[in-house]
Amino acid sequence: MDSFDRRQRGMRAARTRAETPALLKGLIFGPAGKAMTPTHTRRRGRLYRYYVSTTALKQGSEACPIRRVPAAEVESTVIDQIRQLLNTPEIIVRTWRAVRQTADGITEHEVRQAVERLDPLWDELFPAEQARIVRLLVERVDIQPDGASIRLRVEGLTSLVGDLRAAGNPAQRAA
Repeated sequence: MDSFDRRQRGMRAARTRAETPALLKGLIFGPAGKAMTPTHTRRRGRLYRYYVSTTALKQGSEACPIRRVPAAEVESTVIDQIRQLLNTPEIIVRTWRAVRQTADGITEHEVRQAVERLDPLWDELFPAEQARIVRLLVERVDIQPDGASIRLRVEGLTSLVGDLRAAGNPAQRAA
C-alpha cells in the first residue's frame, strides 16, 4: 500500500469520526472496568452508533457480559441523569460549597440559578459544546448488566457554574 492510499484512508477515517461524534469517548467503561470504544455501522444508508467493550474486542464476545451498547441510548441516559442530578438539592449545596472556595460571596441561590439555566439551553448547544460540558461534568460512566452508574466531577460543576453565572450576568461578561 503506497503513502497516497494510507493518506486517503486516514482522511476518510478522520471524516467519519467527525461525522459520528462520541459524547462519552474516554468516559465509558464496561463491567470489567475496561474502556468501551465508539464504533458505528451503516445499514441501508442508516448510521448505527455503538460503544463496544474493548474486552470483547480483544478476548472475544464471551469474555464480556456486555459486548456493546447503543450509543444514542446510553448518551441519552447519561444526559438525562446529569439533568436530574444537577437539580437535586444535595448537588446544588455541594457545588455551592465548592464554588464558594474560589468565588467569594456567591450565594446558594446564584448557584441554583446558574445550574437551572443549563437545562433549557442544552438542546440548543452545538454537539462540540455538549461534549465539552459532558467532559467537564462526568468523570466516569460504568456500564453493568443491571444498569449504569455515573460519577460526576465536583470541580467540573464549579467551572460550569462560573461559566453559566458569567453568561447570565452582563456586568460579569463585560469585565
